[in-house]
Amino acid sequence: MGFRDIRASEVSLLNRIANIFRIAELRKRLLFSLALLAIYRLGIFVTTPGVDRVAMKSYLESAGGLLSLFNLFSGGALEHLSIFALGIMPYISSSIIMQLLGVVIPALEKLQKEGELGRRKITQYTRYGTILLSVIQGFSIAFYLESIGKGTDPAMGRMAAGLEVVHTPGWGFRLLTVLTLTAGTAFIMWLGEQITERGIGNGISLIIFAGIVARLPDATVQTFMQMRSGNEEVNPGKMLFLGVLMIATIAFIVFFERGQRRIPIQYAKRVVGKKIYGGQSTHLPLKVNTSGVIPPIFASSILMFPATVGGWIPALKNVSEVLNRGGWIYNSIYVALIIFFAYFYTAVTFNPVDVADNLKKHGGYIPGVRPGKQTSDYIDKVLTRITFGGAIYLSLVCVLPTIIMNYFGVSFYFGGTSLLIVVGVALDTVQQIEGHLITRNYEGFTGAHGPRIRGRSAPRLPAA
Repeated sequence: MGFRDIRASEVSLLNRIANIFRIAELRKRLLFSLALLAIYRLGIFVTTPGVDRVAMKSYLESAGGLLSLFNLFSGGALEHLSIFALGIMPYISSSIIMQLLGVVIPALEKLQKEGELGRRKITQYTRYGTILLSVIQGFSIAFYLESIGKGTDPAMGRMAAGLEVVHTPGWGFRLLTVLTLTAGTAFIMWLGEQITERGIGNGISLIIFAGIVARLPDATVQTFMQMRSGNEEVNPGKMLFLGVLMIATIAFIVFFERGQRRIPIQYAKRVVGKKIYGGQSTHLPLKVNTSGVIPPIFASSILMFPATVGGWIPALKNVSEVLNRGGWIYNSIYVALIIFFAYFYTAVTFNPVDVADNLKKHGGYIPGVRPGKQTSDYIDKVLTRITFGGAIYLSLVCVLPTIIMNYFGVSFYFGGTSLLIVVGVALDTVQQIEGHLITRNYEGFTGAHGPRIRGRSAPRLPAA
């Protein structure tokens, strides 16, 4: 490709980006979404009444463990102990619980199949569950904040002695904290729903995306400073290798997030009056990574919980040492849990029997496979195979930061669950923008004859 071809390609891409702002509705949706995300980021710095944010940030930087993971998904709100300290995690937890209950409770399973009316009812139950979880977590945080500085905290040793995050403890502080944090989570939930309905879509995912991206510059600077503070000077070769590895990791994630197995589907012809229906060929797309980022989140939470509790309780100190992040025992258990939850969550969210029944009702079939049970068995067999590949892919991405940390001796923040969320949400958002462009006779980001950008057909995070 010559210089003129590269120049023309750049101009063409700029024209396609400019097309976004030529559509009034799309422009309003983008600006509306950005405005609500800006409000969310401003709320990160509004501290909960009665909390010393400087002491809390100092404590969190030394504590690590489960608190660091929670702080990541809250966009840094926990270290500031802001009104958004709980983040959107109560809503995500409530959504996952509702999905799991839909498998074991027939009434909820029936609601899931009732279309729009059933979806609204489940959404309402999810909101109630979010408030309930927020209240429980709010009380837990209030009691935990009051315990910091009471003597010596085993999780921090001498550093916690005299470090008081709460200067006026009591039921007044506890109730005010629960009310503030619950209201903050409810407001974030409302912001996500507004972005989904009136903005560009994927409101809940975009909120988590904004929180993670906002912390990436600081994380990059910390990585660079750690390398400079080492015994040896910064090695340009290592820095170049890290940069190439970052780009390769993103390309690796994009490849697998877009990867899918297409099962051919043929519809039989039906004669209704004088018209002939059906007869067309299509396909059933099965994602390589159907479960999304749920397995790494579950696996990290389960592993970090005993390690964190072991730091607080001296009797469980050995557990904390065995499950040290980065060790071979930690990585082995982490990979095993990711594979387990990948199969478990895929089985919960995708039912081959329902898919086979729907195909049979509409006159569809897989060539060479009998409709009914054989079809469901075939789909389940294919899904089982590709899910294993998706689980291995998730494991490789998630253990990458620990491998880099052991090799370079620095904390590598560009990888793991956070990068999976960022790349996945970016793909979904670009797909929705491209859909608006194409429906209005504009070229997509890949041009008029280029391939369509595919997002994630299976939800990675429960959407509002």
